[in-house]
Amino acid sequence: MRTSYQYKIKPTKLQRRTIDNTLEMLRYQYNYLLAQRFDWYEQNRCSIDRCPLVCYLPELKEKPNYYNQKASLTQLKKDKPWYKNIHSQVLQEVPKKVEITFDRWLKGDCSGKKSGRPRFKSKGRYRTFTYPQFKQHQFAGDKITLSKIGDVKVIFHRPIPVGFTIKTVSVTKKADGYYVTLSLDDKSVPIVKPDFDSNNIVGIDVGLIDFYVASDNTRITAPKYLRKSERQLRKAQKRVSRRKKGSKRRQKAIKKLGIKHKKVADTRNDFHFKTANQLLKKYDVIAVEKLNIKGLARTRLAKSIHDAGWGQFISILTNKAENAGLLVIPVKPHGTSQECSNCGHKVKKTLSQRIHNCPVCHTSICRDLNAAINIRKRGAHALSKKAQLMSGVA
Repeated sequence: MRTSYQYKIKPTKLQRRTIDNTLEMLRYQYNYLLAQRFDWYEQNRCSIDRCPLVCYLPELKEKPNYYNQKASLTQLKKDKPWYKNIHSQVLQEVPKKVEITFDRWLKGDCSGKKSGRPRFKSKGRYRTFTYPQFKQHQFAGDKITLSKIGDVKVIFHRPIPVGFTIKTVSVTKKADGYYVTLSLDDKSVPIVKPDFDSNNIVGIDVGLIDFYVASDNTRITAPKYLRKSERQLRKAQKRVSRRKKGSKRRQKAIKKLGIKHKKVADTRNDFHFKTANQLLKKYDVIAVEKLNIKGLARTRLAKSIHDAGWGQFISILTNKAENAGLLVIPVKPHGTSQECSNCGHKVKKTLSQRIHNCPVCHTSICRDLNAAINIRKRGAHALSKKAQLMSGVA
């Protein structure tokens, strides 16, 4: 099982300067390697789709890839000796990032989805660097040893679980300080909980008025952290816009704005973790709708959907379920609100109609509760189908 723990660190003034310089040098190198790839792409592509039988073909340049760009780092340290102050493996992570970013644009990810054209990192936009190999003894007590930086104090707010080993360490600069993220691994953790009960299942319907309504009629009101903080964020944004560009006062205003945005994000994140924990303590199987959240976020409800953070919540719920040996089942969302949970008759209704009234069986319940019951039924059906397939394979 793979998981990650994040801790805040308290570097000294000299260590902060070293981390900032490292991030800036890595940013320069990232932009340079990305420019190399764009240069190759522009010189080797052709907008003409046909040509004469006899024509001149220019010599194609060698395509930049992870290996030849990584090999160029040796010459980089000779030409620019200050790059020797960065750990070699940290520097080798830069061409790896460029490779992933560029391939996602041209080829797409493992599911075939392509990302937008990569952008160059402006000042302050390169915030993380990673040590891909880390020894366990380098993190002892309240100190962590980072190569080329030194021993840094860590706010050790929770212990690392017994049996987990540290695989990688990432250093991140945020609005309110510096953090380390430890990637932990333990292969001995069971995949399925020993006393797993497939009948202990619940369906949840996420929304904007109630964050979710469960099939057992429990519900949690949407906290709307962004909406509640809009006034303070607006004031902080005005201070930024009134400051002169490039001035120190503007930088301070930007930092204060970033801290306020981070507070909203952290509060929402904490709410998602606690809500997921409550569900997993009560149920072994949770059925959720497989929503097209990116598509919904382009509608007029975009701000409210971003404020609710459905995608983040489902991701947290899924990860925590896997770690606990439980199960989260995504089901098709089509028709969950229109279909009657009692008799299956389709009752068309607009979004403003919050009560489900079935003319056939005369069921009258909350629209969201009706959807949650349908989600639970679909989840139970998918679970039984999966069990049949597994028994057939066995």
